[in-house]
Amino acid sequence: MLKTAGIHHITAMVNDAQRTIDFYASVLGLRLVKKTINFDRPEVYHLYFGDEAGNPGTVITFFPWEKQLKGRIGMGQVGVISFSIPKSSFPYWKNRLETFDIPYEIKNRFGESYMQFIDPDGLVLELVDRDTNGDHAIQGFAGTTLISAQPNKTADVLEKMLGFQMVGEEEGYLRFKSSASIGNIVDIKLLPSVRGLMGAGTVHHIAWRASDESELSEWKMLLERNGYHPTEIKDRNYFKAIYFHEGGGILFEIATDPPGFTVDEPIEHLGESLQLPSWLEEKRKKLEEMLPSVQVRTLKGEE
Repeated sequence: MLKTAGIHHITAMVNDAQRTIDFYASVLGLRLVKKTINFDRPEVYHLYFGDEAGNPGTVITFFPWEKQLKGRIGMGQVGVISFSIPKSSFPYWKNRLETFDIPYEIKNRFGESYMQFIDPDGLVLELVDRDTNGDHAIQGFAGTTLISAQPNKTADVLEKMLGFQMVGEEEGYLRFKSSASIGNIVDIKLLPSVRGLMGAGTVHHIAWRASDESELSEWKMLLERNGYHPTEIKDRNYFKAIYFHEGGGILFEIATDPPGFTVDEPIEHLGESLQLPSWLEEKRKKLEEMLPSVQVRTLKGEE
């Protein structure tokens, strides 16, 4: 049976590009690993943040567009994005969030404590300490919480299509686990919620890992045989991908680990300049004039 290693990336919708860079790079300490455009709407940035190399399981991406309406987190969406931090680094992160006047709550699920807070657009984020290396830095995704319109159908997809193993149920949540060391935990919320509305402050899709393009083709055939309707394989420059809606209404993507973010700029300069796919290079000047000027900068209060 095909089994995904876990989360490849998560993509969300926000309003302001610079504000998003300030929060995810300067406050949370993620690296801006790619500054490109939404291939389907090139007038909108596509910003990628992750670890130093943008490894699968560490990358959160954004479509920042000022004109989009505010969304509402609910059924048919990713509800919570959880990041993994090293053991014993809760005090550091409490202090850091307080330094930037970011309120937080401590939540508990499956015997773990989660520090939950909200990003500037309303996305729900969590930090959870896991057995990972490093001092305090975010190591990648710990996992995610899905808010499904039909939790049993979403559970079926995770187990029977993607190869996750169900490892627990408690207080309105099902928990699933994959084989990876990061991005390996998925919780499904069982309690009813409001209907999700797409817009700023919501997750557009969650992507799962495929080892290469050959495996991606196998996923496509598997989904088709089981009555899903995946898209054709799309070239996203840094990975190949297919997309489909699972039975609970959430948009799933399956994306290849290679080739990664060094295909168009060296690792030491990731995210420094606007990268365009070859078919849009002739429109570079126009796009650069249209897109807002952004930069990674040090914020007041940053250590």
